[in-house]
Amino acid sequence: MRNIKKIRVNLNFSPTQKYQVGEIINNNQSYYFKYSSSFLSKKLELSPFKLPLKRDVYDMSSFPFEGIAGVFNDSLPDGWGRLLLDRKLTTQGIDIHTITPLERLAYVGESGAGALTYEPEFENGNEYQSIELDKLADHATQVLEGSSEDILDELFGMGGSSGGARPKINVLFNPQTTQLTASVTPKANDEFWIIKFPSSYDVKDIAHIEYAYYLMATACGIEMSTSQLFYGATGKAYFGTKRFDRLDNQKRLHMHTASGIMHDNFRLSNMDYGHLLDCAFQLEKSIEAYENIFRLACFNVFTHNRDDHSKNFSFLMDSNGNWKFSPAYDLTYSSSSHGFHSTTIAGESQSPNTKHLMELANHFGIKNGREIIDQVKSTVSNWKDFADNANVTNSSKQMISNAIEKLVSK
Repeated sequence: MRNIKKIRVNLNFSPTQKYQVGEIINNNQSYYFKYSSSFLSKKLELSPFKLPLKRDVYDMSSFPFEGIAGVFNDSLPDGWGRLLLDRKLTTQGIDIHTITPLERLAYVGESGAGALTYEPEFENGNEYQSIELDKLADHATQVLEGSSEDILDELFGMGGSSGGARPKINVLFNPQTTQLTASVTPKANDEFWIIKFPSSYDVKDIAHIEYAYYLMATACGIEMSTSQLFYGATGKAYFGTKRFDRLDNQKRLHMHTASGIMHDNFRLSNMDYGHLLDCAFQLEKSIEAYENIFRLACFNVFTHNRDDHSKNFSFLMDSNGNWKFSPAYDLTYSSSSHGFHSTTIAGESQSPNTKHLMELANHFGIKNGREIIDQVKSTVSNWKDFADNANVTNSSKQMISNAIEKLVSK
């Protein structure tokens, strides 16, 4: 099924709470969107800044995401997920340069992040019952190097809607039985999780490092989704985290990245943590939103997490229209392409320090800014303890320790 000219957008909070949001129309490769009258009456602002509720037709041709709104672009896979889709389409003889955003949304169907779903839906995978992590990690490596169609089919069914650069799969995890499955139909006690595989440029203990950062971030008072290490038959570890856009077995939350909600092209971003703070307050109407994001900014500065781009921050909306900054994710020792922070801190990206963080705190009236800075500094100074708990190798532990010691001293 190709040459899609119209696609229906739905908001699917649960099997009993599903709304038709509206339709996207392709007219000569220009995309238009109109909310349905029934959805307008719900007064649920899916994208309040760039696609607010109104009866007019939106011409999206000037929007920065291939001519569609950020809220729909957030549904599309990028990085690893886009690679899988493009490789799969190529094996089917399809020129990926002719694939439109509407066709990509059709491949997402009901499998994307958050609560938005799309019709018509392309068939994009089968159900797989058992998971062998080592085997899938090898397959991910083969895909990065160029792979066969059968491997692509398997991984696409489990990770075709994933974002981010590192290979990953969506799985069901039963914490009572510790069983991992790739079925799309959850059973009792199943939870939706994401498991990451190392990329070719990662250090060998990347999973242990990310788990140590999870332990350290939660000790700093940063909210994160439950995470743990999973082990393959060879004993190799993989980092996994519970999906925060899924509740129980059937319920979903609407998810909107900072990139999508502010129409910030994260590859050419000019975003500052101040923009993020302002966005959070407008959505949540709470001073607590300031403190949560400021604490995360401090953590990223003092732990050398510089890949802090606008797709690595998200907001969640429940079925009543209430917004909340999502749990933090993708926290690890990292550098951006130029070695600077992807999101600036009071305008500084190369060497942000306590001075810039205090400028940010003072501008937004965060009265306990110094207290938060000192608490985060004190906690991350114990990096080696978190690293030992996560079995980080001595070389990685020392490298990161050196970086943190230097950063907290500024």
